[in-house]
This record gives sequence, structure tokens and C-alpha cells, in this order.
Amino acid sequence: MSETIEYSLSFILATSNRLTFLKITLEKLINNVETNEEIVVVDGASTDGTKEYLQQLYHEGKIHQFISEPDKNQAHGWNKAMLLARGTIIKKIIDDDVFCYTAIRKCKQYMLSNPSVDAIISNDLSSSTNNYKQIDKLSRLSQFEKWRDEQIPSFTFGDVHLLIRRNSISFIGLYNTSFVMMDWEYALRISYVKANLVYYTGYNALSVSHPGTVSANKNIKQIAEQGKRGSYFYQYMGDGADISIWSKIKIGLGKYILKRKKILNQKNDNKQNFETIYKSFYCYIDELNQNGQFTFLSSNDA
Repeated sequence: MSETIEYSLSFILATSNRLTFLKITLEKLINNVETNEEIVVVDGASTDGTKEYLQQLYHEGKIHQFISEPDKNQAHGWNKAMLLARGTIIKKIIDDDVFCYTAIRKCKQYMLSNPSVDAIISNDLSSSTNNYKQIDKLSRLSQFEKWRDEQIPSFTFGDVHLLIRRNSISFIGLYNTSFVMMDWEYALRISYVKANLVYYTGYNALSVSHPGTVSANKNIKQIAEQGKRGSYFYQYMGDGADISIWSKIKIGLGKYILKRKKILNQKNDNKQNFETIYKSFYCYIDELNQNGQFTFLSSNDA
């Protein structure tokens, strides 16, 4: 009779035809995974060698669960990964972003010690492969505090640094497969339903932009339509109370379009140097978390 393993944490990853980045991210994850943690990978029937690479890792016992089949869309792939997860806590790993596993485990331990917590978010970092020496620090702490103090009904944050309790999915739900901006809608939903959310002032992740990133290829018209719909449903007024919802959406779209043009127009001279670039990213986020003094802020601290 086989022994059932109780996993404290499931790292989930959904990918499709991004083998170059996937190899960097998975190798780092595999080297950092602990015995009571699992790696779950969902491949969207890739044709660039990803499926064969993942099959090899699975047969070698380096990843714990793996499927390769067509997805309806991005949210569909992530939902499959979430449903496969067996860990008490789930951590999403995006195949082209950078993660600090020391910070992630601090968040995991906090959630294990505080079973009423549904999810944890953190500060974020942002950079680009075309200008990798510039790393921006990002924070949603002020919005979290306004939400915690019931000044606003919802707020947005990136899911790149999100940890969620598996049992809380029955309350929060899976990703909405009708939204292109699935992480944006998911953040609004988590806050709107008043999930027990905790803010970690450290840095779980570093978001990386490059010409092939998913956010550089989204449909502008869909973003506008879904932004209007989501803002209305979740009573999301944006970060400036004096600007109308639709104006905020247009401002956001303008910034998005400019960013997209900038990324796509840049010559990507770093294609052969991705490993070097990502190594520098990992060094930066690890040193930042090692040298900083960070804390957990509960939504019940008001």
C-alpha cells in the first residue's frame, strides 16, 4: 500500500511554447523545491519541444504532476493546474518571471501558522530583458490599507506574488475563463469578497517583460471592454477618486499601448544572454530579501 504524501506547498506552472524561459525557471525551481512540496506543470500542447522536455523531467522524478493537452485559453490552463494541486498552499510560478523561494517560504510558514488566512500578496519588482539593469520597486500597500480600512471595496494587484490556500478556492473560485485580464479580475474578486488577505512587505517575485511576454500580446479591445465590465461589477474606482471609471480604463490602456510599442520596437540584443540576465535578476531579489526587514500586515489589523 503506497503512502500518501501530505504536501505543504504546490508550485503550479502553466506554459505554452516558451521553452527558453521555461528551462531557466524550472531548473531554478527544481533546485529549490523541498521534500514536502510538489511541482505541477500544465502544458498547452506545445510544439517547440516543451512537451518532450517536461516528459523527461517527469520520468526523472523532478516534477510531480504533468499533463500536455490543448487549453481553451490561458485561464483554462491555470485552472487545470490549480485543480491538480495537492498542497495546503498553492504558489503560481510564471514561466518567464523570477521568484524568491526564501520569501515564498516565509509566506508559506505564515499561512500554515495562521490557518484562517486565505491568501498572501507582497511587494513586487519589475524589469525588462531589454533593460535588465533597471529594476523598479512596486507596491500596492496603500491600496491594501484603504481596502482593509473599508475605504474602498476592492483593489488590484498582480498574482505573480500571490499565495493562496487550496481550501479557500471553494470560497474565492478559480480564474474567470471569460477574462483576458484574468489576474486583474481575480485580484478584484479576492478583495471584493473580503477574503482574509495578508500583505507581506518583502518581495516574492520580479515581473519580467520581453517581446514574447503574454501581456505584450493581449487584445486591446477586449481589455477595454472587460475593464469596464470588471470595474462596474467589483465597484473598482481605480487609484484616483476624481477620475471616472472609463477614464481610468483609457489611461491604463494608453500606458499599456505605449509600453507594448516600446517593447516590440526595441531590438532584443539579449536573446543569447537570457541565462545571464535571469541570473542577475535572481541575485538581486535574493539579496534584497536577505538584507531587508519585512513584516506581515493582516487585513484584521485595522
